[in-house]
Amino acid sequence: MPTISLRKSVAPLAALAVLGLAAPLAASTPSEQFMAENDAAMAHMHAAMEITPTGDIDRDFVAMMIPHHQGGIDMAVAVLRHSRNDQIRRLAQEIIVEQQQEIAALRLAVGQPLPVAYPAPTNPPSPAQPGVPSAHHHGG
Repeated sequence: MPTISLRKSVAPLAALAVLGLAAPLAASTPSEQFMAENDAAMAHMHAAMEITPTGDIDRDFVAMMIPHHQGGIDMAVAVLRHSRNDQIRRLAQEIIVEQQQEIAALRLAVGQPLPVAYPAPTNPPSPAQPGVPSAHHHGG
């Protein structure tokens, strides 16, 4: 069966970041760190959304939507790591909760088990330690 592709090209840096091969982020600016994490999240999301159709519309939809929602979570986590804007941080927190709920609802609708819960590493860098890299998040 053909593979459904929503995006054919992935930026080389983002692809390397997904594979863990990108240069360390400690030497870059917070904006560059955020963009690298965001690009990696998007590249991972787009790759995971490429599925081989099963013929089951519901399962195919869920198979594409779960990585779409996880991509939103991963991008929101990147914002929480790097933003100091309280309004944006609150919105990112809400996005994480809402997208986790959507993933749970999608899984339940097709009889899949719920994902394992884990804490997101979302602490922004300390002002006393600029440039100290935070833990890297691997979406599921």
